[in-house]
Parts: sequence; C-alpha cells; structure tokens
Amino acid sequence: MEHQTFGGEVTLPHHAPTDESKKRIWKTTLILSVITMFELALGYLIYNMHQSPDYNHTLVLALKGVIIILSLAKAFYIVSIFMHLGDEIRNLIMTIVAPLMIFIWFIIAFMYEGNSWKTLRNKYNPQEPVKYEQTETPSHEGGLK
Repeated sequence: MEHQTFGGEVTLPHHAPTDESKKRIWKTTLILSVITMFELALGYLIYNMHQSPDYNHTLVLALKGVIIILSLAKAFYIVSIFMHLGDEIRNLIMTIVAPLMIFIWFIIAFMYEGNSWKTLRNKYNPQEPVKYEQTETPSHEGGLK
C-alpha cells in the first residue's frame, strides 16, 4: 500500500518493533525503576535524618547530590532510549544538549542570585537607625569644595 503525501508532507512507513528493541526497552524500564526506588529510599532516609535533632548536614548534602546525579542518569536513559536520541548523529545530539546546558547554567545562576538577595534582605533591619557620614560640604554655588 502506498503512503499518500499532501502538499509538502512526508510520511514514512512504520515498522513493528523487533525482539531486540523490545528487550532494550524492558532493560531500560528496569534500570529506571531501580534508580527510582533507590532515589525514593534516599529521600526517605533524608526525611528521617531531618527528624532527628542531631543530623549530619554534610551527609544530607551528599545524599542530595547523589539524588541529583541519579536523576540526571534517568534523564539520559529516557532521552536516549525512549526519545531515540541515542540513535542520532552527534551534531543533532549536540544541537539539543548544548542549549540544555545553557538552561541548566541559567537555573544555577538564578538560584545563586536569589540566595544573594535573600542574604542581603536578612541583614537589613528597618528598626536600626541609618548612619550617614558627610565627607565634603557643598558650596553655595552648588558644587563641592
């Protein structure tokens, strides 16, 4: 059966998935499930650590870093296998990955800037009198002496 095209539309015939592609999808699904269960276990551990009065801040930060790395690994598998980006040529992959890296940089920069504003706002106390120091006196002509 011929595929019809209308205008500038191009249609490609669809092929049934092979046994190898089905195995690849199931393997990826299993890997994603295991990573997700591990992330949930780490999240539950962090939650319980926050409940105790004396928890280790460094360990909590390290566990959060592990969760971020595992989330990035899951994103790689999803994009590579289920979105078929792993089968594409390198230039197309870089066309998608490079703007993503810039977007991640923007998120980090905005978080850093927001933390800076929060820190500055926390240092300001409106009840405290402001001290002004005048270093030079203005002259009668409008300029400084």
